[in-house]
Amino acid sequence: MAIRDVLKMGDPRLVAPARPVEDFASPDLGQLIVDMHDTMRSLNGAGLAAPQIGVGLQVVIFEVVANPRYPDAENVPFTVLINPVLTPLSDVIEEGWEGCLSVPGMRGLVPRHAALRYQAFDASGQPIDRSVSGFHARVVQHEVDHLHGILYPMRIRDLRYFGFTDTLFPGQALQDD
Repeated sequence: MAIRDVLKMGDPRLVAPARPVEDFASPDLGQLIVDMHDTMRSLNGAGLAAPQIGVGLQVVIFEVVANPRYPDAENVPFTVLINPVLTPLSDVIEEGWEGCLSVPGMRGLVPRHAALRYQAFDASGQPIDRSVSGFHARVVQHEVDHLHGILYPMRIRDLRYFGFTDTLFPGQALQDD
């Protein structure tokens, strides 16, 4: 088990595009996924992208099961996506509050596609093809943005809806991001 340091907004590695994974049999890839999982869980994250721990590869993980940072979110099964491609399923855009382990203590109202299809490979190199909506779709878009050097504040339309979690949601038991 290795819990890695999460890079914070302002680190240039977070805005660099990630490279595709080419070697699915690499022991380094397996260890990266284990480290990402341990890091995400230790911080109550809903997801984590490899660039957030300083690894410039197209790998994301996510899972939501009774997450204290997102108390109203539906459960999302643990998923590893390698070299993901997203395709919106409609033009419907929904705004929702997001936080990020790389932008700790803050939240913002972010527009995202309400439904999408994601295609990728799992940790074994097997194809994944799913259509999702709701919070699941939001989490996937947020994490895949990291692979393109995009942090959620870059997507906020109105900065009046971006601020510190404890100020935006006073008295709520949301943990720092």
